[in-house]
Amino acid sequence: MNTENQKRPQESPRTAFAMGQQQRILAATAQMQRLQAGQPLTEYNSADGIPPVIGEQHLVFSLNDREIAVKAELIQGVERPMHVTSIPNVVSWIRGVVNLRGSIASVVDLREFLGLEPVASTPRTRLLSLQSNEMIICITVDSVSEMLQIPQTAIGGGNLRPATIPQWVAPYAEKYALFDDRVIVLLDVARLLFSDKMQRY
Repeated sequence: MNTENQKRPQESPRTAFAMGQQQRILAATAQMQRLQAGQPLTEYNSADGIPPVIGEQHLVFSLNDREIAVKAELIQGVERPMHVTSIPNVVSWIRGVVNLRGSIASVVDLREFLGLEPVASTPRTRLLSLQSNEMIICITVDSVSEMLQIPQTAIGGGNLRPATIPQWVAPYAEKYALFDDRVIVLLDVARLLFSDKMQRY
């Protein structure tokens, strides 16, 4: 028997879990960096020693001090505010269009679209490009916080309660997640992009 193995202390389940959490945080950070660099998302690879997590990957952003999440597979990129070419004779929540890596996309101020008071851009303001089917729209949000794996067990049903989902986002909210004492609204991207209000313009 190898005496070195005998002397080596065994990992406790708590230590192993903590190490797994740390690896997942590092992996999620790498995913955020890929998005901000305009690179495609990659799946967690168990061969790299990253423990798999049951649940879908979401990008969490902030709007009006509420946490909102969208499925990572629907996000084409995360950008800092850039030059927007204005369009005449459109509603105020359409900021204009941008050249997004060779593609022209409309920019929607999500705060104004949802009926919230508009605010000036800050260093934390971000532009998210969302895609559903063949449609791509950029939305401005207050900030982007993290990539997060949300387990199915944390997701609430479709019966949205006013106390859980703010009224201003409820028409475009699919569900909500209760995650580590946080209430995260899960945005239905297709419902948002193909809503009558959005399609009218």
